[in-house]
Amino acid sequence: MLRKLAAAYRISDGRNFRLDGVDPGDTDGSSLDKKEAKALLRQGIDRLAELQDKLYAQDRWAVLAIFQAMDAAGKDSAIKHVMSGVNPTGCDVQSFKPPSEEELDHDFLWRAMRRLPERGRIGIFNRSYYEDVLVVRVHPEWLERQKIPEPLKTPRIWEERFEDINAVERYLARNGVVILKFFLHVSMDEQRKRFLKRLDNPEKNWKFSTADIEDRRHWDDYMRAYEEAIRHTATAHAPWYVVPADHKWFTRLVLVSALIDTLEALDLAYPSVSAETRALLAEAREALERE
Repeated sequence: MLRKLAAAYRISDGRNFRLDGVDPGDTDGSSLDKKEAKALLRQGIDRLAELQDKLYAQDRWAVLAIFQAMDAAGKDSAIKHVMSGVNPTGCDVQSFKPPSEEELDHDFLWRAMRRLPERGRIGIFNRSYYEDVLVVRVHPEWLERQKIPEPLKTPRIWEERFEDINAVERYLARNGVVILKFFLHVSMDEQRKRFLKRLDNPEKNWKFSTADIEDRRHWDDYMRAYEEAIRHTATAHAPWYVVPADHKWFTRLVLVSALIDTLEALDLAYPSVSAETRALLAEAREALERE
């Protein structure tokens, strides 16, 4: 089931993409109960750990997984669960919050580009440069903070940013960075339920912000911004996965499926050892056994 699961949500050509064609509550007709879903996720996590070990040993490819979503869609918990079996040595998680003054003094891609994963590693961006065609588009006041010269703030600025993103992602792909982009698609009603749970639980009150309520008022604007972003930047070398997020167990299965499919396609293997090295290893074994 895992190997076929993610393909249904993969967008590699966004020209005709419509967000309303993806149901946030979809579970692909699955009849799994919680116990079965948990066991299947465990299998996926174990397989992902095996592949990540080879990725790290081979030291040729880098993997960049980008997570975007509305608040309470489950990004943090999904990353926590899906990556729970991965060796921390070979994985980096970068969370992008509102830009600092230093970051605002650079181009919109700068802060993300300096945090790209090294070869052999999986890099996770919890939010990313896509914020600059999403939240900045919905809230124009953020664009004013970016100190862009007035002549450059034309009606084509969003199209130009899509072009820049596509060019950078193409460049990265040509240099061995494998890119997967996930939009965790939660419904407005499910977000409301999760916000209420946060408010009801004192230990989760810290996760709630009044800005979350403000963004709900812009829900339709955000959905249009996401649709436009996916439509303009979904490519074969940097696909989007529009993942139903109303059921967290299903979201996690789709995510681990996408990562497994991607890593398996790289034909990863442990580095081969030369005859000379094998001879040296044999000598080392003999020396250790004589001790």
